[in-house]
Amino acid sequence: MRPLHAALAALVAALWGVNFVVIEVGLDHFPPLLFSALRFLAAALPAVFLVGRPTVAWKWLVGVGIALGVAKFGLLFIGMDQGMGAGLSSLVLQIQAVFTALIAMAVLGERPGRTRLLGMAVAFAGIGVAAVDEGAGGPLLGFVLVIAAAAAWGVSNVLTRKAAPPDALNFMVWASTVPVLPLFALSLLFEGWDRDRAALASLDWTGVGALLFVAWVSTVLGFGAWGFLLSRHPASSVAPFTLLVPVFGMSSAALFLDESVSPLRWCAAALLVGGVAVTSMGRRGRDAGSTVERETESAAGREARDLGRAGAR
Repeated sequence: MRPLHAALAALVAALWGVNFVVIEVGLDHFPPLLFSALRFLAAALPAVFLVGRPTVAWKWLVGVGIALGVAKFGLLFIGMDQGMGAGLSSLVLQIQAVFTALIAMAVLGERPGRTRLLGMAVAFAGIGVAAVDEGAGGPLLGFVLVIAAAAAWGVSNVLTRKAAPPDALNFMVWASTVPVLPLFALSLLFEGWDRDRAALASLDWTGVGALLFVAWVSTVLGFGAWGFLLSRHPASSVAPFTLLVPVFGMSSAALFLDESVSPLRWCAAALLVGGVAVTSMGRRGRDAGSTVERETESAAGREARDLGRAGAR
């Protein structure tokens, strides 16, 4: 990878990491479900008029839109609204790589090798350490909700692999149209019209800036740049940069939100990031083992792309 492209990949990872801090700011201005609905509305418009017609069947767009937009981001935003810190959220969400592998085992019949199983075990150990750290003084409910968000992201990844979209940006923009109405409906149901109206009536430039950042910078710009890199380099060269997301997330949360990072949390970070790295990269060695599995080199590329999709955040 050329140095300029490597710098772009690192910049995208930085944007996705800082995005968790911006979400925290946005949650000071919006109820979580309303914020998520507005995020996808802003991401879809006006981009949906610029990317052309959908390139995959609507069943895949609806499936990914519900799993990623409604479930993953809805749960993430609620979990952070319940007190889950931005830095820890950026770290815990990385367990989605393990959920993706587990769901692929159940749904697609994939057989992980020993290396990937070891990576999963190490990553789950990191989650256990983080749970101990968070349970000692943090909001355990928020922690559980972010874990559930990571599981929903895993479902979305598997659906995306089945869809195999030829144009990643087109796919993401059209999928962003799906969760808008369900999230608005859920917001009205659980957060209430009065709370939503009050948030919109008191909206200031900080809230608008947070909304536009998570919609345009993190989603449209970040995803577009990521798709550009994947179109020019092997996925195995690009995907590892996603492991920088929690590094930037935890660092920016400590810098801008004064979130402390305990020694136990650093231990959890090392275990989780290391386990995810082994899980994500252990596939290639396993794929060399049989004729059927050698055919999944392209699937490995799709998985690497899936692991890079963000959204976050």
